[in-house]
Amino acid sequence: MQIDNTLSQYFADISEFPMLAIEVEQDLATRWRENGDERAVEQLVGSHLRLAAKTARGYLGYGLPLDDLLAAGNVGLMQAAQRFDPARGFRFATYAVWWIRAAIQEHVMRNLSIVRMGTTSSQKKLFFNLRRLKAEMSVLDGKELDGDVAAEIARTLGVQEREVVAMDQRLKAGDRSLNATVGLDSEEQFQDLLVDPSMDQESRVGDDEEFANRRAFLVSALAKLSDRERHILGERRLQEDPPTLADLSEEYGISRERIRQIEVRAFEKLQAAMLEAAADVANHSEKALEVVN
Repeated sequence: MQIDNTLSQYFADISEFPMLAIEVEQDLATRWRENGDERAVEQLVGSHLRLAAKTARGYLGYGLPLDDLLAAGNVGLMQAAQRFDPARGFRFATYAVWWIRAAIQEHVMRNLSIVRMGTTSSQKKLFFNLRRLKAEMSVLDGKELDGDVAAEIARTLGVQEREVVAMDQRLKAGDRSLNATVGLDSEEQFQDLLVDPSMDQESRVGDDEEFANRRAFLVSALAKLSDRERHILGERRLQEDPPTLADLSEEYGISRERIRQIEVRAFEKLQAAMLEAAADVANHSEKALEVVN
């Protein structure tokens, strides 16, 4: 594969950089730090590319491409070169390996899952040591952690036992495509389960606005009826258990037929008033649109 050939050539190229004696390393670092000598930093970084590559290989178990791990390690190496102070007397490799490892670990945590695995130092420590500790305790990767094992790992790493269990479950679960089917015999995809069956916000606002308009139309229309018309219409049309014509006939001292006529007439007047109010609103909206356009 092309990627294998490219990596082979890369490893061949970085092996040509010579190992540096401490005196040469100190001189290169000083020239870069004090004078910004790019040739000096190129030699300093180049001689430690093998260190970055070796560190990157140690993270292959997370399933990420080696070339990406190498790139992340090299970023950490450059960060170390920017900050290295040769006056402190340390070898550059001792200082740089921390930056290389930090850059690679950050890359792993950002790319292993679309869900961020850890945000605190204790969670990161747990993330990068859980598999090793499980292997040392002869716990298979796919096996559930029992209470004693989780408690021992928690004590070793200085974290909560529930954090150990949660991280182990997340590492084993992995990411799943939303386009994957729910089951072998099902055409339903996981993304289909994310749809909220309830009314969306736009529809809810529209319904609320329409209800408010209808209510306003009704109140305005009722105001155009007489007190007797409002009462009879309300009793006959708006009650769960409406009174009979005979009940209202007795209350008002008029015939049942007259009560019926008042009810029908009041309802017709109510409908006409509401239609008129709706038409006024529609005309107002049309005129507003004409002004805007």
